[in-house]
Amino acid sequence: MNLFVFGLGFSGRTFAERRIARGDHMSGTVRSRDKAQALSAAGIAAHVFGPDGGDSTIDADLAASDALLISVPPGMSSDPVLKSYAAQIAAAPNLRWIGYLSTIGVYGDHGGAWIDEQTPTTPTHVRSIERADAEQAWLAFGNTNNIPVHVFRLAGIYGPGQSQLVQLARGTGRRIIKPGQVFNRIHVEDIARVLDASLERPRAGAIYNVTDNEPAPPQDVVTFAASLCGVEPPPEISLDDAGLTEMGRSFYAESKRVRNDLLRTELGVILAYPTYREGLTALRAAGEGPR
Repeated sequence: MNLFVFGLGFSGRTFAERRIARGDHMSGTVRSRDKAQALSAAGIAAHVFGPDGGDSTIDADLAASDALLISVPPGMSSDPVLKSYAAQIAAAPNLRWIGYLSTIGVYGDHGGAWIDEQTPTTPTHVRSIERADAEQAWLAFGNTNNIPVHVFRLAGIYGPGQSQLVQLARGTGRRIIKPGQVFNRIHVEDIARVLDASLERPRAGAIYNVTDNEPAPPQDVVTFAASLCGVEPPPEISLDDAGLTEMGRSFYAESKRVRNDLLRTELGVILAYPTYREGLTALRAAGEGPR
């Protein structure tokens, strides 16, 4: 299978490496020539794609693709991939699956209540509004061109090199307290697992919440990470005293518990890391966290 990934970042590269191990051909985009060269050396045909457009060699790989994953953020006025490559994607003769990585932020704030894929989107932050618009643009593109498009709404992503364990090792871990605050997370390997399952069972217009099974207060996750390392957790600090940037505070502005039942009932996915406990325990066993 030939797969193309717009945006070979944390999630996109994890998916690509998983598929290469299965014998698939992977190509995709990064934002710099140095990153493209490094990935090409690792077996991923990488091209440069940025605000000013992309390499001319992208067209050939798109034309040969069986599946396409979009893992780049939308712009303020439009999705950059659709803006630059809609015609090429529509003309790809073998393309049978498109996946768009979005965010559970499109649901907005629900005061800690449970929600699922049937919950209306009510985004409040600019980034989430842009994501919701991009979702609709891709779904409309799929309908117009008769190509199955799938939307994956991701929770907070963690995994190797990106977790509370790493923050503790760097001395940047904090236990910020906002009463009633809860949200879901998802291990990057489980994102790749969900994408694999969707490739096997495409359904045009499908929307999936890609989250773990246990929404939890962020301070509980930090405390558990510290316990795995045998260190004292950072002192508690209120949100008002944390001195967060506007973007940092935005992560605490919404609270919701997100159901992921559809992953299990429709795609048959069994998460490798159903809660943060399993995920952090595995990362600690791999050597992450304070020594």
